[in-house]
Amino acid sequence: MRGVLREGSPVASKYEFIDEMRLDTAEYAYSVEFMCSRLGVSRSGYYDWRSRPESATAQRREELKLLVEKAFDMSDGTYGHRRIQAQLHRWGVTAGLELVRRLMRELELEPCQPRPSTPAVVRNLGWSAAWWRGV
Repeated sequence: MRGVLREGSPVASKYEFIDEMRLDTAEYAYSVEFMCSRLGVSRSGYYDWRSRPESATAQRREELKLLVEKAFDMSDGTYGHRRIQAQLHRWGVTAGLELVRRLMRELELEPCQPRPSTPAVVRNLGWSAAWWRGV
């Protein structure tokens, strides 16, 4: 919630901040009335914002998050955003590369590539594994 107090910050981000810091939810909480007055938004606007249904974009992002997680788990955590996007395309789901990358960051999914195996030791020539590693 950075930048909530800056000039020109979106009203929705101010409402999200108020929602997180309400008396009944946070450890360091303030009343809704106090926060609305300090952030320069109306109390009725905040309550109206809370009662709105989730937007279509937010719903689609949540569905995509589930699919991204599924594809990531199916790859044993090795697929990056490009391969995940390709997998979604194979499933018939349209999602841009940048959106998939952002969703993976939000979900804190970091791919890890398996380490290549050490080359076999060739005993006939007297080479050792240390030679291959450059030791």
